[in-house]
Amino acid sequence: MMGLGNLIRRNCRLFFKDKGMLFTSLITPVILLVLYATFLAKVYRDSFNSALPDIMQVSDKLIDATVGGQLFSSLLAVSCVTVAFCSNMLIVQDKVNGTRKDLTVTPVSKSTLALGYYTATLVSTLMVCLIATGACFIYLAGTGWYMSGSDVAFILLDVFLLVLFGTALSSIINVFLTSQGQISAVGTIVSAGYGFICGAYMPISQFGDGLQKVLSFLPGTYGTSLLRNHALNGVFNEMSKAGFPDEVIDGIKDSVDCNLYFFDDKVATGTMYIILAASIAVLIGIYIMINVLRKGNR
Repeated sequence: MMGLGNLIRRNCRLFFKDKGMLFTSLITPVILLVLYATFLAKVYRDSFNSALPDIMQVSDKLIDATVGGQLFSSLLAVSCVTVAFCSNMLIVQDKVNGTRKDLTVTPVSKSTLALGYYTATLVSTLMVCLIATGACFIYLAGTGWYMSGSDVAFILLDVFLLVLFGTALSSIINVFLTSQGQISAVGTIVSAGYGFICGAYMPISQFGDGLQKVLSFLPGTYGTSLLRNHALNGVFNEMSKAGFPDEVIDGIKDSVDCNLYFFDDKVATGTMYIILAASIAVLIGIYIMINVLRKGNR
């Protein structure tokens, strides 16, 4: 009899044995870091400078730390979701090669099978994203480090929650896919589109009012903002020590999406955590229900 623990071990083992899946998952954060550092650094620098009064002088180190914090948060916000889609390919592979059919005739419930895939993907994605987080910390140490121990702890919490979110979202989508071609198509769409709708590629504050209101309904937006708040918290504290007026700091927070608004009402950090956690619970529930209610082996 194959229990949940055996399913998780089996799925994790297959993931790490599949060099293609493993390489794709590991290379994704690297590609994103190169793209961000190459193309988005100037966008973030210009956004930061536009929020400053012309008469205010800012050190290059502080500017670099601000840009670095934005790159850091953007990379992790996107990686936690895109890597989950790469790690979750096993769901579809088992359908293609007939393993899913074999598993369904064993004395294991559909909900246990679904949780086995989900948990294995969670473990694999979390390992890759923690490696990416470590690389980002090293990058920030080189550009300008202002983080405290609590900032680091909150960032790790944010990554964990976003991996939970990304795994749940990818599980719901992948459960309907039946071929490698579909995986590739969905992966391309997610990689290209998610970064825009969660505010990673470009701050939501740069979009029109109507689009900002639409994006305020998406939980991934708040995950990006949480990462950005904690990645830049030390920078904002340093600005305050340097004599920056509170209204200037608040304007910068608005421009980089540390402050998010739901129909003109500012969303508190605690509320962002509640929204993200509730979304994760709902998505996991939907994923399990889909697996329990679907007929057949697919």
